[in-house]
Amino acid sequence: MLFNELNLIEPLLKALTAEGYTTPTPIQEQAIPIVLQKKDLLGCAQTGTGKTAAFALPILQLLHTKQQSASKNNAIKCLILTPTRELAIQINESFAAYGKHTGIRHTVIFGGVSQHPQTQALKHGIDVLIATPGRLLDLGAQGFINLKQLEIFVLDEADRMLDMGFINDVKKIITKIPAQRQTLFFSATMPPEIQKLSETILSNPTKIEVTPPSSTVDKIAQSLYFTNKSDKQKLLMHLLEEKNITTALVFTRTKHGADKVVKCLHQANIKAAAIHGNKSQNARQNALNAFKHGNLRVLVATDIAARGIDIDELAHVFNYDLPEVPETYVHRIGRTGRAGNSGVAIAFCDADERDELKQIQKVIGKIIPVVDEHPYPSTQAATPAKESRSSVQRNNRPKQHRKGPNSPSSTQGRRFSSNQRSN
Repeated sequence: MLFNELNLIEPLLKALTAEGYTTPTPIQEQAIPIVLQKKDLLGCAQTGTGKTAAFALPILQLLHTKQQSASKNNAIKCLILTPTRELAIQINESFAAYGKHTGIRHTVIFGGVSQHPQTQALKHGIDVLIATPGRLLDLGAQGFINLKQLEIFVLDEADRMLDMGFINDVKKIITKIPAQRQTLFFSATMPPEIQKLSETILSNPTKIEVTPPSSTVDKIAQSLYFTNKSDKQKLLMHLLEEKNITTALVFTRTKHGADKVVKCLHQANIKAAAIHGNKSQNARQNALNAFKHGNLRVLVATDIAARGIDIDELAHVFNYDLPEVPETYVHRIGRTGRAGNSGVAIAFCDADERDELKQIQKVIGKIIPVVDEHPYPSTQAATPAKESRSSVQRNNRPKQHRKGPNSPSSTQGRRFSSNQRSN
């Protein structure tokens, strides 16, 4: 199927053609017709599946079509609620790209920066508001935001809202929007509280599930290194000696840990930066932009800061520390292997992380292949599971990042996900 078979209007097709996109991803193919019919939608989809365009394109069409038959006013028609500043910025960039021929006005609001430019945009009138929960409630309390004429509400990455402690803010916001509306609800996983929330705010929704919750993408080559906690920095340096690792996203469990890794990388003359909650919004955005444009080789991040990082050519993700929540591992490695590319996910495991590893392998439904031959093996008495060790016979080296003629992106024109821009 091609985009021009989805009954999209000419202004959107023109923008997609300019971007070089012809073929929708599975979630776009399924979601766009549902949203155009003004139905509620429950989408179970991980980042990197093209989720943003799956709702942005039909929303732009619905608002543009209505705009042609009614007089323009300054009321906010669509609210998109998202958990992080980075993701909010990317969604706003997507609306700018796909809606540049529609005349639809949009802006993004988030905390950590001056509110003045944001309130000025709101005063001039917008159709689509992309927001993080805290800043939305803050500006609403100050009288800058009126949601009484809202027609479409999008809750993006609902599970991450729960992880970050925003769920009560989300519930407050829901009380301030019209009961009669179209609601689009997206979540990579469906824990009980998120399932309950979806049931309270959706009306007879159509459910689409692109990949099973907590499943890992097959094209990502995963590998596991058992090592000592004190040797993780040296092991990372050793692996970064590989010339094929041009860019790498490294996940640590703590902000302090991220800073320590960056300091070590700088000492080895490797260009790197950290993004985490203690960094200012400008510092985080500058680091992310430098990484996207190839001016940094390594970006070190905590989980909350990294949500919303969408980089097509990111080939390598390192789990320097294993996450305490096994589903987080899935989100982390999902940063690579995007847009039809292959990807490599490398995990370090010290003696204190064996329980986390066990839970991760249970969630993903597979044993991660172990790499035995490296200079910094674990010296702990405990030994890895037999099945893990035997798997290294089949895969004792991470696969190379390669995009061949059989990759999904080489069929039917260019396959497109919302992260294929520099957003």
